[in-house]
Amino acid sequence: MSGRARLALCAWAATLMASCSLLPLVTPATWILQVALMLGVQTGVGAATRRVPLARPLTVAAQALVTLLMLTLVFARQQAVLGIVPGPQAFRHFADLLQEGGDDIARYAIPAPLQAEGIRLMLLGGIMIIGLAVDTLAVTFRSAAPAGLPLLALYSVAAGLSRGGADWLWFLVAAGGYLMLLLAEGRDRLSQWGRVFGGAARTPGGEPGAVAPIRTGRRIGMLALGIALVVPAALPAMSGGLLDGAGTGIGVGNGNGGTISAVNPLVSLRDSLNVDQDRQVLSVRTTGSDISDLYLRIVSLDDFDGSTWRPAKRHITAVPDKFPLPTGLGADVKYTQVQTRISAADWYAQDWLPMPYPPSGVDIDGNWRYEPVGMTLVGDHGQTTQGKNYLVRSLDVQPTAQQLADAPAPPAAILRQYTQVPDSVPAVVAKTARQVTQGATNHYEQAVKLQDYFTVDGGFQYSTQVQVGTGPDAIAKFLKDKEGFCVHFSFAMAAMARTLGIPARVAVGFAPGAPQADKSVSVGLKDAHAWPELYFEGVGWTRFEPTPTRGVAPSYTQSDTPGGGLPDVVRPSQAAGSSASAAPSASSSCSVQEKKVQGCAAALPVNTATPGADGHPWFWYAGWGLLALLVVAVPLLPMLWRLRRRSARLASAQHTAPGAEAAAGHVLAVWRELTDTAWDHGILPDDALTPRKAAARIVRIGELDPATAESVHRVAGAVEQVLFAPRPQPVPGLPDDVRRLRAALRARVGRLTRIRAIVAPRSAVRALGDLADRWTAFKTGTAERWTALVRRPSGRPGEQSG
Repeated sequence: MSGRARLALCAWAATLMASCSLLPLVTPATWILQVALMLGVQTGVGAATRRVPLARPLTVAAQALVTLLMLTLVFARQQAVLGIVPGPQAFRHFADLLQEGGDDIARYAIPAPLQAEGIRLMLLGGIMIIGLAVDTLAVTFRSAAPAGLPLLALYSVAAGLSRGGADWLWFLVAAGGYLMLLLAEGRDRLSQWGRVFGGAARTPGGEPGAVAPIRTGRRIGMLALGIALVVPAALPAMSGGLLDGAGTGIGVGNGNGGTISAVNPLVSLRDSLNVDQDRQVLSVRTTGSDISDLYLRIVSLDDFDGSTWRPAKRHITAVPDKFPLPTGLGADVKYTQVQTRISAADWYAQDWLPMPYPPSGVDIDGNWRYEPVGMTLVGDHGQTTQGKNYLVRSLDVQPTAQQLADAPAPPAAILRQYTQVPDSVPAVVAKTARQVTQGATNHYEQAVKLQDYFTVDGGFQYSTQVQVGTGPDAIAKFLKDKEGFCVHFSFAMAAMARTLGIPARVAVGFAPGAPQADKSVSVGLKDAHAWPELYFEGVGWTRFEPTPTRGVAPSYTQSDTPGGGLPDVVRPSQAAGSSASAAPSASSSCSVQEKKVQGCAAALPVNTATPGADGHPWFWYAGWGLLALLVVAVPLLPMLWRLRRRSARLASAQHTAPGAEAAAGHVLAVWRELTDTAWDHGILPDDALTPRKAAARIVRIGELDPATAESVHRVAGAVEQVLFAPRPQPVPGLPDDVRRLRAALRARVGRLTRIRAIVAPRSAVRALGDLADRWTAFKTGTAERWTALVRRPSGRPGEQSG
């Protein structure tokens, strides 16, 4: 097997080994066999075109074409011409599959099903592109080291999405493939390192000899892999965030304590729930009597930086058998014990555990940790809700409006933490809060007025197609535009409550789902929701519902009289949904059936900005930007190549190295630059002429002045000396002669010819010839190196070199 064929085989194996890191992401794993076959065909086409031989760009183009034909045969056979030639319909089908794949990535949890054609196209197509890049760099251009970049990109995608604990194994496999590729390309370079490891002396008492290159490379590779694996383990631990997809865990310590980082859970919610179709996330059965208040809380966001909310860094512990009573709950407030059994869908993977609030106990298997301040459970070391069945014991707290109105001042610690408002928040937020709550005599009345302002009195409309900006001005813009969805309403009410001195935070989870015939409750994607929680001493953290037509307003915030204002604080509140409003803009609550028309999960962004000004995602702009860059850069390639070539030729003549051979090469380079300059300005070269006649022809056609003509003849004379004189004499100033010719031709020709000579020089076609020359030189050099390597004496003891 030739050296180039062996290198191509190693490139195929390295890509396949790096692709193994994607095995945990898609099931079943039979796709790896299809990838191996398609990569083999791609590699075989490259080997065949290199034996012809074809120029390097044509080799890459042939491989890319065959790759496209294979993908068409697998995914767009019915839309293609003759079942394999892609046409407009096939490309539209590819676009539809890629769009479907993007939706499926947000819909499915890891591992995703291979039956999803969009994911399968992204998987196979992505690996084929990586394989083409590796083969092009390592085999076609003989640069194995840069080929590690696409391999690293492939492994990084897998490591970033995988939740398993075997990432180190896939790293070893991918790194082993890369080292094998390096060994195949640079065995003679690695042999220079052999003395580091030492070998047996070739002669008694002699110096240790270098070991075989392949053995040296193996030892170097094992040493490098050992360092890569051992050193990180010896360094101080760097815990991943709460959404760490690599399965590194969420805390530090022995499992009984630790901390969780302030990672925004809306990232996970947005990726998991921002889909067009409503699918069941959870199936719920409860012993509670009123399912309209069955909110499933995931996490609370209590850190407000002026533009968004996120969970603060909290201490976590082992999950207790029985949870303590929630902070602030007094003995005189009525509550009942409720049991809720929840079954999560097999595709729904969430790091936090959805539970009714406040929970008093949880029965669930797996690696879970307890955060006591928010009373939430979070998965540890890659643990998620995927396919989990668990039982939650919780309290159905039933405060009255009177108890909330009579609540004493909160403790100083809660006031200090949960009423912080950054100075960057615009003054209009606090001003609006004061105006809306004018006339209220306590924090409870202020909270109800704020809720009614968003749901009834303020003219706000629920809409997921909003652009309210980012940064501290986001809330102010929302208050001005009066359009938004649950994230905007909950963020705004919590911030306004804090400006009034009311402790507030934001909860994220699910609103009540739809009752089923079997007495269960189906919670879907569109039930995802965010709502504010306000603290009242004696009651604790209390839910409010400012989002119009979404969720259910709590009973303790509703009036007994239709169209009335504040609830009657001397009588118990009515059930949820008992009030009505004459306001035409929105309703303070909606039934479960009405709510299911369009839930609050149509979008749950990290901040209040849409991905783009017209709703396009970032990669849409990135793709068009890259296309525009290619449209601008590709036509300029001839000009850039020509500028580089001119600079290299003239610079080499100015810095001629000693020796007749080097001087001859530089003189010929200057002559080639002179003829190319004339060609760019319309004087075609004639290689059949001698240098003297070719110079005379350039002078005649170019109508050059005597000084420029003398410069041209001087260069031609130097070339004839190099070609025919026994001892050619150096001729100084040849680069200046070429520059003089270029200036004279530019002055004679018209404007269009001058522009073409710069932007689209005719002599740029020599780039193809240069590529062929380099290919020939590489092929000859490779053959010589392998011949020398094969004939090199082994140097084993007892053998004699001939």
